[in-house]
Amino acid sequence: MSSQAIKDPPYLQTLIPPEILAPRDRFARARYIASLDPEADCEQIGFLLASCEFPWDTTRALELALLRTFGVAKGTPLLVETGELIRRTQKRYDDTALILAEIQENGVDHPRGRAALKRMNQQHGRYAIPQDEYLYTLTTFVFEPIRWNARFGWRRMSEAERLATFHVWRRIGARMGIRAIPDSYAELERFNMEFERANFRYSEHNHALAVATRNLMLGWLLPRSLWPAAAPVTHALLDAPMLRAVGLDPAPAPVRGLVLGGMALRRRVLRHLPPRRRPRLLTRQRHHSYPRGYRIEELGADR
Repeated sequence: MSSQAIKDPPYLQTLIPPEILAPRDRFARARYIASLDPEADCEQIGFLLASCEFPWDTTRALELALLRTFGVAKGTPLLVETGELIRRTQKRYDDTALILAEIQENGVDHPRGRAALKRMNQQHGRYAIPQDEYLYTLTTFVFEPIRWNARFGWRRMSEAERLATFHVWRRIGARMGIRAIPDSYAELERFNMEFERANFRYSEHNHALAVATRNLMLGWLLPRSLWPAAAPVTHALLDAPMLRAVGLDPAPAPVRGLVLGGMALRRRVLRHLPPRRRPRLLTRQRHHSYPRGYRIEELGADR
């Protein structure tokens, strides 16, 4: 079934009261989330955070999570060898975004969520990927949205929301067959930081992947001739260890100041705007690689 043929709302959306999906009070969803259990209701909370409270922020944070995995030099030769992220960067981005969206918008045990997990596991199963690299990638999906929110969110995530983010990705990781996922948020965060300290180092493969992905993002907004001038804007959002690991130049101080100042202004303005009254669903949007819709079983590499 193609994405355009889907009539019903995503499964997780059906569990949420209409007055929470379309609230008049800016903080109604935050109060509703506070009434839920961060482990038992983690998927519902994750849906609200990603599709209602912070949709733009979540998308940007997960893009940075993808970039962050390119700082691990021991894993990037395989990514370059497959050619998917260099020659078909847009398709690989869309495939990843749609597979994750099917899981996050429907849940790991919904038929569409299970189909997306099966497709993701089929793609990964072609390669001998070490468990620690699998686990590290999972941690970026947990912590990059949380860290982005702490810097730029119109409101801060509560402890329950951060825990729910941990539990939903831990649930996804278990379905991916990732072994030895830590039982606690603190343990997983410690693994994330220690892994980066031990494995972030520059390589040409890191750089090639980071440049291809950065240019993809710039290409959504700007003609190619403006990419060199706009690249520092992207670099301003990355920390020094990440920049060194992928061989990107730090943004000049004035550019970094403008970018971070602009994001701070955005945060203050959004706090006083009316709440979003309709979930932003990636599975219902048009995508560059699939303008006529997609089938879950066809997402990913063809070979």
